Amino acid sequence: MKVLLVNGGPHRQGCTFTALSEVAGALEKQGIDTETLWLGVEPVAGCIGCGRCFATGRCFIGDAVNEAARLCDLAKDHDGLVLASGAAVREAD
Repeated sequence: MKVLLVNGGPHRQGCTFTALSEVAGALEKQGIDTETLWLGVEPVAGCIGCGRCFATGRCFIGDAVNEAARLCDLAKDHDGLVLASGAAVREAD
């Protein structure tokens, strides 16, 4: 059995990563393999409805949407999927 963990937090090894590491540890104690992927912080453009993705399987804009689509394909090879996100916190001036 294998579970894909997707880190949607803004920092590669921030709080979301730490939370997913805890989940991975608990799953691995049960004999379940895990794989963690970080989505990154690239901006995502809005869909313009051109339909090119239907023809090519990829968005022509070339942003993080293509990475998300790749993850969906990758998730087909896994028995479970855990999505986690976080928000950047800024201190007041």
